[in-house]
Amino acid sequence: METLRSDELNIIVCIKQVPDTSNVDINKETNTLIRNGIGSTINPFDVYAVEEGLKIKEKLGGNLTTISMGIKSAEKQLKETTALGVDNTVLLNDKLFAGSDTLATAYILSMGIKKLKTYDLIICGKQAIDGDTGHIGPSLAEKLNIPHLTCVKKIEEFNEKFLICQRMTENGYDVVKMYLPALITVVKDINKPRFPTLKGKMKARNSASTIWDAYDILANREKCGLIGSPTKVLTTYIPKRKSKVEFINGTPKEQAQKLLDKLRISKK
Repeated sequence: METLRSDELNIIVCIKQVPDTSNVDINKETNTLIRNGIGSTINPFDVYAVEEGLKIKEKLGGNLTTISMGIKSAEKQLKETTALGVDNTVLLNDKLFAGSDTLATAYILSMGIKKLKTYDLIICGKQAIDGDTGHIGPSLAEKLNIPHLTCVKKIEEFNEKFLICQRMTENGYDVVKMYLPALITVVKDINKPRFPTLKGKMKARNSASTIWDAYDILANREKCGLIGSPTKVLTTYIPKRKSKVEFINGTPKEQAQKLLDKLRISKK
């Protein structure tokens, strides 16, 4: 991996490998997903994070790194980001990391990013489709002691000192100014991801990720994996869906009256 220089803009994007299917098996002992042997892809929200990092790099220059915590096969997803134009890729891989909840995952990522030493902006997807918690970005920022902003839909201004973003809300958006270094999580409205070029694919084919284990990043094993996870999945199940269909006969007027009568009864 290239050494990150402190005199240039350094952007880090966190990506996650997620199952490329809705049919996944559960480890009955730990109640965690069994990821080996199934198709995988980059978490959809993270694709937009990578694209935003590429756009900033193209405009202002600098260095773009993607980092992921996962099993060895996650290197494939990191290679996909290399094909898009990412400079460096880092995989945090260790058996100690298995079963990490969002708090332990954020800790492990923070230790990996601290080993990179230099960063101005960290970009994460809003959430992962296999967990939907939205915890990682804010938790990671807290562990790095840097400001963060979630649900960013547009970066209005960016320079070596601060950025101004539009943060999506239920009723529109807020405009927020935040000093660097900082972390943002992005939503799908922020951009339109590109496709890799043939040149990019050739570069990715010959590329290799930097792989660090717990020892490399000086991680405390008590804060990793199932041991370091304060939240535990007690059980997993597919909810049973029940549906009842009832036809109301008669003219439109009669049907409307019968429906109104039923609603009145159910309200009582």
